[in-house]
Amino acid sequence: MPDLRPDLAIIAAQIPKGARVLDIGCGAGDLMAALRDEKHVDARGVELDPTAVAEAMARGLSVVQGDADTDLADYPDGAFDYAVLSQTLQTTRAPHAILDQLLRIAPRAFVSFPNFAYWRVRMSLLFGGRMPVTQALPVSWYETDNIHHVTIDDFRALLRERGTSVEDAWYLTGARQRSAAAANLMAEQAVFLLGR
Repeated sequence: MPDLRPDLAIIAAQIPKGARVLDIGCGAGDLMAALRDEKHVDARGVELDPTAVAEAMARGLSVVQGDADTDLADYPDGAFDYAVLSQTLQTTRAPHAILDQLLRIAPRAFVSFPNFAYWRVRMSLLFGGRMPVTQALPVSWYETDNIHHVTIDDFRALLRERGTSVEDAWYLTGARQRSAAAANLMAEQAVFLLGR
């Protein structure tokens, strides 16, 4: 796949040719464009930022402006093969409700997010006493859209509580994959493939 962010490259590699995909929080449509061009996927997107919507549409992508917290209810059950929520979960008001919507809209869902328990984040708080700025968290606390600071272990616990099936998971620092055993400490971000 062309130069995709590491979490998006993993997602793109897993989605089969010809699949129907809804990308929620799709930005300017990088994943959608790669899937369309490389795998002939029927990709649709939802994005809150009107500038990103315009950029995606200029690329010939089918994207609507919408809010994941309120607009996913408008999609019919099982309308897609995959739902994708990349680097967006931590910005939603009710992440648990979003997960339910993803798995209602599609039988499988990819979710990626920055890990707030990553060791550099911990060290920044411990020794600097300030919210960190890292590759996965690139802006200061007052500029971020993040309203829920989720860790890999928190997400795993939420999935267990809700009885959500994990089909696969990838843990990353940059493009480098980490083992599941030390992921909560060593991974900067995570990608989960969830199933009903």
